[in-house]
Amino acid sequence: MENADYPALERRLGRERLADRLLRQARKEAHLLHQGEGVFRLERLIPFDAAVEWGLRMCGLRGRFYRNFLGVRVVEVVWQFPDLPSAFDGFRLLQLTDLHLDLDRELAPVVEALVRKTPHDAAVVTGDFRNRTDGDYEPCLRGMAIITRSLAPARWGVLGNHDFIEMVPTLEADGLPILLNEVASIERDGDRIWIAGIDDPHFYKTHDIVGVRKAIPDSAFSVLLSHSPETYPEAADARFSFQLSGHTHGGQICLPGGIPVVVPCRLPRRFLAGRWTHKSLQGYTSRGTGSCGVAARWNCPPEITVHTFNRHVFSDG
Repeated sequence: MENADYPALERRLGRERLADRLLRQARKEAHLLHQGEGVFRLERLIPFDAAVEWGLRMCGLRGRFYRNFLGVRVVEVVWQFPDLPSAFDGFRLLQLTDLHLDLDRELAPVVEALVRKTPHDAAVVTGDFRNRTDGDYEPCLRGMAIITRSLAPARWGVLGNHDFIEMVPTLEADGLPILLNEVASIERDGDRIWIAGIDDPHFYKTHDIVGVRKAIPDSAFSVLLSHSPETYPEAADARFSFQLSGHTHGGQICLPGGIPVVVPCRLPRRFLAGRWTHKSLQGYTSRGTGSCGVAARWNCPPEITVHTFNRHVFSDG
């Protein structure tokens, strides 16, 4: 990235948040800072992902877990929002997340083909474009350029805890606007809904939920893009209508019934995968489109999610 890009990013993210992010990026690059929590603290002592890979090969399961990794499914989720503007009844919002495209080059064409076959009105990517948390990010950007071409023209993304701020100019030049504590809107027949995107709240903690909510009219239908579902209390207090997140991968490698063996954050279990509610906020945590660390899935299939918005509230009668 050219040095000339930093002033523009500073104007968008703010001087203090950009400085905080760049400092943490530099410390991560120098291996002075680690992202792992819980069992993932082991990365400070041993190559955790390599240990998992070795274990799968020793058990003869590597090939099966890898096929599951490439077996991305399209998941349809229907929502009822009484405050949804009538022009958006039936609106289809496609969500990708946690692509980690530099992990395996075979994933990008699989996702691109599925997206092209999946009707949608708008698309969002809720962070973690790459697998590495330091070093070269160009491979993931090349993979994302392939996928971006298949997305609806109305499309936005946010950064995750694996993503560097320097990726933003290339992502945007390739056609994917990134929301850095910013808002966008979609208009239909005189009605409007708002899309707010915050910077990573998990590792970099440079998000600003209050700020983005202030940029949206009080009574408007609003969607919050937050890489991690950890922001659910703040989003509910800020009176967002809907939150879309990823980060957890649903556990990625799970026990039967989709019970996670380990998860990358401290969070009540009901927020780890699928649909959830908190106060008046409805939300969804995707199991992820890619995989992190190891190209492997078990009892937790990767997904492309299509969220259909309905204004009508269905009743049992």
